[in-house]
Amino acid sequence: MPLLGFGTWQLRGESAYQAVRDALEAGYRHIDTATMYGNEAEVGRALKDSGVPRDEVFVTTKLPPERAGQERATIEASLRALGLAAVDLWLIHWPPSRGRSVRVWREFVQARDQGLTRAIGVSNFGADEIDELSAETGERPAVNQIRFGPSLYDPAIVAAHRERGVVLEGYSPFKTTNLHDPVLTGVAATHGVDPARVVLRWHIQHEFVVIPKSATPERIARNADIDGFVLTPAEMEAINSLGRR
Repeated sequence: MPLLGFGTWQLRGESAYQAVRDALEAGYRHIDTATMYGNEAEVGRALKDSGVPRDEVFVTTKLPPERAGQERATIEASLRALGLAAVDLWLIHWPPSRGRSVRVWREFVQARDQGLTRAIGVSNFGADEIDELSAETGERPAVNQIRFGPSLYDPAIVAAHRERGVVLEGYSPFKTTNLHDPVLTGVAATHGVDPARVVLRWHIQHEFVVIPKSATPERIARNADIDGFVLTPAEMEAINSLGRR
């Protein structure tokens, strides 16, 4: 699972198609979508038209909580829309209501075992909810995708995931962070990059998966260009401190 992915929330129609094409052209090899985004067909068409081999792209989609009880129909619809035989990761988008998570999770395990998805996980779950799934089924989510960024950094949350062997994946990295914060602008100036790339580099060095989103080709390409600099331990700690304000 590439640590840097491309998010597609709020991208619809031709805008979604072109953004995914631009992302793949810029070098992204991890695309994140969801049933509720309403753009799986456009994502699938972009994947096909890009010419990038299927086995080089990690594709994630998600089950809306209101589809609890319709798991098989939902994943099959996602695969048809995406034009894929299987996705790489299927997530429960939010915990279903009325204590239905375990029942849904059992269906996820079955879908994985039947080859419809290579891995299964959750999104917006707390540690206690993850523990319930593991205790009831013996199957631990591979990933938990949560709202995350430097201003939400909490060592306890990080430790809770790592102790359980669950990958922490962050969404909305820029919306959760003040990109004009002096800490970020100062680090950015030192390395000759913009604050957004500092935020992404911080995620990568922590080994957090991160899925920035943009519809602008230049920004999509710029966000992918984070290999040319490395944050120092002092810089990492300064950015960590944004979560303690």
